[in-house]
Amino acid sequence: MPTPYRYVTPVPRKAATGRVAEVYDQLARDFGMARMPLFMTLSPAPDVLASTWAVLRESLLAGQAPRAAKEVVAAGVSLANKCPFCVDAHTVLLHATGEHRLAETVARGETPSDPEHARLFAWATGTATAGQAPPCPPEQAAEHVGTALAFHFINRMVSSLLTGDLLPAGLQRSRLVRGLGGRALARTVRRRLPRGEALPLLRGLPSGRVPAWGAGTPVGTAFAALHATAGEGASLLGGTAREAVVEAVAAWDGAHPALSGGPLSGGPSGALAEVAPAERPAARLALLAALAPYRVTDADVAAWREAGGRSDADLVRLLALGAVIAVWRIEAALAVATP
Repeated sequence: MPTPYRYVTPVPRKAATGRVAEVYDQLARDFGMARMPLFMTLSPAPDVLASTWAVLRESLLAGQAPRAAKEVVAAGVSLANKCPFCVDAHTVLLHATGEHRLAETVARGETPSDPEHARLFAWATGTATAGQAPPCPPEQAAEHVGTALAFHFINRMVSSLLTGDLLPAGLQRSRLVRGLGGRALARTVRRRLPRGEALPLLRGLPSGRVPAWGAGTPVGTAFAALHATAGEGASLLGGTAREAVVEAVAAWDGAHPALSGGPLSGGPSGALAEVAPAERPAARLALLAALAPYRVTDADVAAWREAGGRSDADLVRLLALGAVIAVWRIEAALAVATP
């Protein structure tokens, strides 16, 4: 039976132990789904798994901002990042909030009729290219910024590691199936979850600086952990390779790279031209995760393995590094505009 997993063998729910089992249990309770492909594909790297779940839970699922509004942000970012898997998932979750017309409007990439949702949708789709404060009350800003940044990270991991199908044979593309899926999740989605319950899952993990936009909130604490754990993937790249990836992302304008030429080119004008050939496969994967994760191919992963890349955990951490470098670039622009 086909699975959505491309390059990683996930830890099965029944075989999970320790931190992975704890995340799976909380995910099933708070998200309403016992087997979420994204989190299962991150399971070989428990630190990345736990910190990714924490930023998602504390931004999207918990807090005081309306869940439907945050789902609009999640779907808008996913549309901008060309992540159909996540667009489909959050269309279903919008249905679960009871906003059926809104769900289908956003799924088509159209502007919502409600002015508040329209402003949030426009903001979300532009977060990679325009640093603007979220159009929401100040007390909800951390949740909206956190949701947008969470999905800039999550979209990159999903596009790198999963197929585009949320359900077998692409059944999620049926409006009927999306509506039924939403109704099945409605009770869980409409619950008000207490904040901070994902933070104990981060015990023992490294933590970076809490971002100013999230100071004093569980969202900020979760992001400090994600920044640190994903950033540890830098150990998988040599110094020249790390610098080349960071510099290419720093120069990125937020748009989708051209299919030929530009930073992803393997030629003399490409971002990795000065990187040693043996290190290029790993650097290319990190750079693809940052700028165009939907262009990660079997050949890219095979070249990395042939150059010495071994474990599924290393692959998850390498891609997480690229994804978080892109998030740093986007976050820096948003932080300038966020009170």
